[in-house]
Amino acid sequence: MTYAREPLFFKENKGDIMFKVPLEEDLYLHLIERHHASELFAAVHHSRYYLRRWLPWVDAMKSVHDYPPVIDAWLQQYAEGRGFQAGIRKDGALVGVIGLHDIDWGNRRTSLGYWLSEHYTGQGIMTKATQAVLSIVFDEYQLNRVQIQCGVNNYESQAIPKRLEFRFEGIVRDGEWLYDHYHDLVQFSLLREDWQQR
Repeated sequence: MTYAREPLFFKENKGDIMFKVPLEEDLYLHLIERHHASELFAAVHHSRYYLRRWLPWVDAMKSVHDYPPVIDAWLQQYAEGRGFQAGIRKDGALVGVIGLHDIDWGNRRTSLGYWLSEHYTGQGIMTKATQAVLSIVFDEYQLNRVQIQCGVNNYESQAIPKRLEFRFEGIVRDGEWLYDHYHDLVQFSLLREDWQQR
């Protein structure tokens, strides 16, 4: 099953940014496009040591030229209705990314991933961004299930699903290869009925 129509949530802005989701004053989500490659590289590069502790792709992104092919894949994902990758913009700066891994329309489920530049952590930004994406997932896309996986010792990342009342489902042993070793992941999920009961 594919998503047959453009999400209404994303029709607000048809300029350079294909969608814009305001979170609060000077904080919003927008679709990542090719002209954001330099900003994206800078955001990752300035937090490289911080991010690479848990993200296995950081070392592969060595220059701004590594980003356009990745962004093209993200735009293709969005065009095909398989999800999206959104920039998190605070006070005009690109400070992180949040997005859906490929949507399983047959089972109406997806998984959510995110990262934030180190300087912007601890301000509630990712919690607000995640709430906005959950609203898209459950209210607009009408999916039934969202899951989040985090490194078993990545307590900062785990704080997001815990704060948003996801259910802890267990440990995925050796769930991800991180540069030179496997590490365990914790898995959380939220169902549409959980979201609606809030």
